[in-house]
Amino acid sequence: MDEREFDDFYAASYPRVVAQLYAMIGNRDEAEECVQEAFVRAWSHRRKLERTEHPEAWVRTTAHRLAVSRWRRTRLAKRATDRAVGARTTTAPPSEAHVALVRALERLPEAQRHTLVLHHIADLPVHEVARELGVPEGTVKARLSRGRAALAALLTDDDGLQEGASHA
Repeated sequence: MDEREFDDFYAASYPRVVAQLYAMIGNRDEAEECVQEAFVRAWSHRRKLERTEHPEAWVRTTAHRLAVSRWRRTRLAKRATDRAVGARTTTAPPSEAHVALVRALERLPEAQRHTLVLHHIADLPVHEVARELGVPEGTVKARLSRGRAALAALLTDDDGLQEGASHA
């Protein structure tokens, strides 16, 4: 993969992977940092990426693992976000529906959240979600079914997420 091909890959994949990781972890700045770091690693492994069938999946998995590692380090050390992250960027605020969805996703078990994001936000078919997560397709289907049901309950719960959205 030469520099131009990598630049094209980055331009096409970066916004999508950031949105997917943001949905998984609920922090846009952290998602951007992890995806940027994943692309730095992808650049240094570009020969390996040439041979892989799904380079975006490699970047997404790397970014997710970075996010989990950062969360663990922060949680264990009980310290504020790494100072190297820098100042927060200014972006348009998310819609109330978007915030409600992210809040609901955060309340789901990790496996369901990860599966839902890969299938519905990353738009991966069931067999690719199964391959990326290393689980059988039946497990993916069960997680999707349970996750959708839980998400629907959370998003229609009058005492839960909708209450915050109706006060705006």
